[in-house]
Amino acid sequence: MEDEKNYSEMLRKRKLKSTRHRTSIIAELEESQVPMTAEDIFIRLRGKNISISMSTVYRVLDTLGEKGLVVQSTLPGVNKAVYEINKKEHHHHLVCVKCRNMFSVEGCPVEEYEKALEGRFGFSVKGHKLEIYGYCSECKESD
Repeated sequence: MEDEKNYSEMLRKRKLKSTRHRTSIIAELEESQVPMTAEDIFIRLRGKNISISMSTVYRVLDTLGEKGLVVQSTLPGVNKAVYEINKKEHHHHLVCVKCRNMFSVEGCPVEEYEKALEGRFGFSVKGHKLEIYGYCSECKESD
């Protein structure tokens, strides 16, 4: 119940109405340790007997993304979007090209490069996203 109040407040601050579907989707994303596809969210919600359609999941995710509550990334090779709560913590991902698992990496090796680009081109950098593709330890061992 306390989480629901926090989600309602989170939505209200961004001038969004607090709905059962929005709070349920935020809760699923916050519970997850890894980014989730819309299909993953849909399956989990249906497993909890929450009546929701796939189109509603996509619509809610789009709205939450527009308001900065959710961050979207794309899995390589399958062109699938994955979503996670925007924790306002700058991080990057390692993406396994075999099992498609994503691992968050703290710290940023690009900050110095950004500064160099700003100086060199007079460009004002406002952000970036870095995803590194390869094989996780489990998939590397199975090959």
